[in-house]
Amino acid sequence: MSDADSGQPSEIEQQYNPRLAVPGFEAFFQADAERSAATRERRAHRADVRYGDGPLQTLDVFPGPKTDGPIHVFIHGGYWRALDKASYSFVADTFCDAGATTVLLNYDLCPAVTGDTVVAETLDGLAWVYRNAQDLGGNPDRICISGHSAGAHLAAMALAHDWSRHDLPATPFKAAALISGIYDPMPVLEIAANADIRLDADMAQRNNAITHLPRPGTPFIVAVGGGETRDWIRQSSDYHEACRAAGLQSTYMRVGTDHHFSITDRLADPDHPMTRAIIGQMGL
Repeated sequence: MSDADSGQPSEIEQQYNPRLAVPGFEAFFQADAERSAATRERRAHRADVRYGDGPLQTLDVFPGPKTDGPIHVFIHGGYWRALDKASYSFVADTFCDAGATTVLLNYDLCPAVTGDTVVAETLDGLAWVYRNAQDLGGNPDRICISGHSAGAHLAAMALAHDWSRHDLPATPFKAAALISGIYDPMPVLEIAANADIRLDADMAQRNNAITHLPRPGTPFIVAVGGGETRDWIRQSSDYHEACRAAGLQSTYMRVGTDHHFSITDRLADPDHPMTRAIIGQMGL
């Protein structure tokens, strides 16, 4: 009897659906939202700064303690179809206190747009940050990016992008951190979430970070929770190994027993090894 016949999730659904893999995942969303609301109450910031015409093409800016310092851009996850920058305002507490202006980037979500559009909007947002870095109180030569889950995929696509199309330097980022990312989107075609994501094989291949590796010159961290599913961990290790084989500056970190929704909690702890490493990337 097949999994479908038995009413049980398929093996690929179990491996690639983090909400299925983590019972009670909603509690992590709630905790992030509450912690982030407290950050916005406590810290001066500019909310919903527009970088494009799409409804969600906005970003939040939390100024660092001094001008001309580094800028850290965080890209949220949600399988390209859910969540919002407002859920992760709390990362500004860590990075601003360390000395960086912190930017939280939004993008339009599937199914209102396609995965191709999500990637393109993210690139537009990062280009906007570079061009406006001084107005944001930061240094365009000290921009670091990070992302979680689908946000890590988007950051990886940014590392692979030909930035000359945006009249930017070939490698505009000082460093990057990719946290529990999905890099080969092909398995998404076989899970329920694709009803919203609407990937097809051609789109998945166009946006496959393992076959579109970063351009040389930017060091980056590939971090994954030790409590993720087997295939999710394999995605990170395969991406890292492909990057190393290509001579790129990839550092692999397996983060304790963290699962998909607890690993971002580490960004609230400036003394956690992963977070210390990200702060160190910024020269802080």
